Amino acid sequence: MKRIAIDMDEVIADAVTEHLRRYNQHFNESLTKRDLDGKWIWDVVQADRHDMLAETLRTPDFFSDLDVFPDAQRVLERLSHTYELFIATAAMEVPTSFTAKFTWLGRHFSFIQPSHIVFCGDKSVLRTDFLIDDNPRQLRRFEGEGILYTSPTNRHVTGYRRVDNWLDVEKLFLD
Repeated sequence: MKRIAIDMDEVIADAVTEHLRRYNQHFNESLTKRDLDGKWIWDVVQADRHDMLAETLRTPDFFSDLDVFPDAQRVLERLSHTYELFIATAAMEVPTSFTAKFTWLGRHFSFIQPSHIVFCGDKSVLRTDFLIDDNPRQLRRFEGEGILYTSPTNRHVTGYRRVDNWLDVEKLFLD
């Protein structure tokens, strides 16, 4: 059975929308995903606001409140009948996120066994056939096939097979 590793943030969980919502609320602004266009939020806001951005990620509820991307649950459920699935999240970048991410995954993706949830940093350690991730940095050293999941930050990245949404993933792996 082939194996697929799936990133959490910006692949199955909408972290950018929540980060923008909290940023805009805190600073009374109206930054949107369109404003990011190929950049990380850190690249488009003033440097003196970076501490607030980092603190937002460290709040206990940030990763518990994320919306699930459309069709992700249904498609992953279908994929789980044909592929061995792993959720691989670079949680080492925000170590305070472990509990919230684990709880969120249990609430929204209960069909994925806890033993198939991988908290890591560098995803090149994964031994799966495919990695679906929004961060090209994670795909560069991955030994299987890296598939870039479109997000506002990677719109201009080339060199990887790309999927724009979970319907594209479904077509790629199940049709």
